[in-house]
Amino acid sequence: MTEEIQKKMQKELELLSGIQKDYRKAVAQKQQLDSQLNENKAVKEELLLLKKDAEVYKLIGPVLVKQDLEDATQNVIKRMEYISKEIKRADDHIFALENKQEALQENLNKLKIDLNKLKIKA
Repeated sequence: MTEEIQKKMQKELELLSGIQKDYRKAVAQKQQLDSQLNENKAVKEELLLLKKDAEVYKLIGPVLVKQDLEDATQNVIKRMEYISKEIKRADDHIFALENKQEALQENLNKLKIDLNKLKIKA
């Protein structure tokens, strides 16, 4: 009986370790998305300061390509919308991983209690 509980605990610990790894990865991705969103907000603010006839260039590889101000602004807005959706998706994923972690922690605590009860009886 004790060995069964210890095997279950080992499996739960392995699952928890994997989920914690996924959690750290998801948080890092969300941080990267947040920084991209902030960067694009700054670009949008800079573009809004420009006059209608201002020349705007986009870096594509090693080349600067002339771009229409309106197109550049719309591209930045679309990129910000996309990044915002990705942040929402990342938040949902992080929330799900947190719930899984909590459930596994509860299972581990129950298994520890059961194991201690068995040790006391023995």
